[in-house]
Amino acid sequence: MDVMAVLELESDPSPALPTVSSTEADAVDVYGDAFLTGPTLLWPDLNFTPPSMFTTASPVASLLENASVVLVSSASSSAVTREDVAAAVQPWQALLLLSVKGAIMGIIIFAALFGNLLVIVSVMRHRKLRVITNYFVVSLALADMLVAIMAMCFNASVELTGGLWLFGYFMCDVWNSMDVYFSSASILHLCCISVDRYYAIVQPLDYPLIMTQARLGVMLAVVWCAPALVSFLPIFLGWYTTSEHLEFRRLHPDTCGFTVNKPYAVVSSSVSFWVPGVIMICMYYRIYMEADRQERMLYR
Repeated sequence: MDVMAVLELESDPSPALPTVSSTEADAVDVYGDAFLTGPTLLWPDLNFTPPSMFTTASPVASLLENASVVLVSSASSSAVTREDVAAAVQPWQALLLLSVKGAIMGIIIFAALFGNLLVIVSVMRHRKLRVITNYFVVSLALADMLVAIMAMCFNASVELTGGLWLFGYFMCDVWNSMDVYFSSASILHLCCISVDRYYAIVQPLDYPLIMTQARLGVMLAVVWCAPALVSFLPIFLGWYTTSEHLEFRRLHPDTCGFTVNKPYAVVSSSVSFWVPGVIMICMYYRIYMEADRQERMLYR
């Protein structure tokens, strides 16, 4: 049966078929039977019986119906296959993956503790290392050690339990606060070190007058107190997130997410990253320019 005949059949509102030759009639019968009962003949496992509204419809409508059934059947088969694959994971494989993850996290935590402890001990044992710059370095090493103890250990427990939080609602706020606090303190220490190096290299004659013991104490007090304004205070007061997230946490104490709102994200990122980052870029750029100038003067 040609395309024009199918189109005429589709547009004819009368249920009667046009008069055709015997050859065309046989083709119509085969064509109609194949698509009106297509799922039963072509895919007998589907056990599909066409609805009454499609039994008298045109072959094109039947073709669309059969195609949708095939797509649904294929999607169901794909879902079952994915579940079978997930169920096929052996327990020893999951245990091996967990052991490797735990070993890697343990090595990172130990390296952070041991390496920063060496820095602190070295400055304490050698009097010549007790200069203003190294006080910033020792304070930075202490902040990094506290990150390893207070933040990395909790994070390791969450990773090893598959995202499960075991320490309750209050300790979740403590963990998030310490994570933000010590990370911000570390970045502020780096900013202070850049300022110290700027005065030591660009203004060496004024350095002893500017970087005094009193200014050192003020700078260290700022880098240890300022992060509390973007960590413990807003987190324990609930300013950092939305009411929906707080309600979700109350209903699910076994999870410990950290979803922030836009005002907190802007303020926290500015204090902890953008402002110190801009200061460090400016300081080290001036240091580079001064070092380049002095090098050109040596070879002039």
